Amino acid sequence: MTSPLYSIPLKKIDGTPASLKDYAGKALLIVNVASKCGLTKQYEGLEKLYADKKAEGLEVLGFPANEFAGQEPGSNGEIAEFCRATFGVEFPMFEKIVVKGDGQHPLYQALTTAVPEAQGPADSMLKKKLIEKGLYNAKPGEVMWNFEKFLVSRNGDVVARFAPDVTPEDPMLQQALAKELAKK
Repeated sequence: MTSPLYSIPLKKIDGTPASLKDYAGKALLIVNVASKCGLTKQYEGLEKLYADKKAEGLEVLGFPANEFAGQEPGSNGEIAEFCRATFGVEFPMFEKIVVKGDGQHPLYQALTTAVPEAQGPADSMLKKKLIEKGLYNAKPGEVMWNFEKFLVSRNGDVVARFAPDVTPEDPMLQQALAKELAKK
């Protein structure tokens, strides 16, 4: 049976049509990204993760989104250039999409429905900071902020979701990745 995620139409950051079916048989780490966020430095860890694990079957997929304090204001071309020039990003990037609220992209509808709760630190400093600044307004199931991560198995099932402050180096994420990559 083919994963429903594979039939959702996408566009790469250069505008060419794509779908997750292009990555069938690979473990996917899908991340909503932003260029002007305090977490933007995670691009570096995501690129390292991609370089280190690509041969094992991991694809990191970046989806720019501007729903969080306008932290991704650029055009697709500007975002692509920023990612390449600043962080040497080689992992696949897709066009800017809406990841929560009105106009939510079907991919994020499917991801957030499949795994409504993100794993993360119980005492999340990010969540506390967002609440203090009046920026935390996530409803149950919604993406909390930039750099939330969804892990998709080699057969297209959403198997885990990680809060934005779970970095690419975090043991929680590393263990989940190792488990998925071990499955052939």
